[in-house]
Amino acid sequence: MAFRLINIVCAALWLSSCLFGQEVDEYQVKAAFLYNFAKFVEWPPEAFKSARDPILVCVLGHNPFGGALEEVIRGKSIDGRSFAFREVSNAPQARACQILFVSSSDGKRFRALTADLKSAGILTVGETQGFATGGGVINFKLEDGHVRFEINVDAAEHAQLRISSKLLGLAQIVKTEKPR
Repeated sequence: MAFRLINIVCAALWLSSCLFGQEVDEYQVKAAFLYNFAKFVEWPPEAFKSARDPILVCVLGHNPFGGALEEVIRGKSIDGRSFAFREVSNAPQARACQILFVSSSDGKRFRALTADLKSAGILTVGETQGFATGGGVINFKLEDGHVRFEINVDAAEHAQLRISSKLLGLAQIVKTEKPR
């Protein structure tokens, strides 16, 4: 009887995954992380022009999310602020963002922009090795097929961002590498 029950449960799980679920894509997971990061970050007041401004989530360079990021933030709000999405290509455009995702295709270009963005109240998030130690605030990394992240507390402080201890507790903490 127990063997039969196990087979039925396994078959139901298999069928439901075929009918209703799709394998979750890496960028769907990263999009969900970006939205959730906003719940645990406090921006300086000057990061917004007015109390009604949305939390602007931007992508610098190639957009690897497709429509996943826009779908995740659509209709959502935090502390009365809605979300908006924009693709940007330079520092002046990026300065309007509260969350700036730097795709792997633009990781090297980000290093040239860090001085322009350092104290602008922008949560910079990347996905290339050395992004956080190079001055970015949060960096995604893949470990054993799972998306993990590291946080550079020095970069967050320079950007005047307050990151909740709950989020810090889930991250690997790194520091900015000093030039040699």
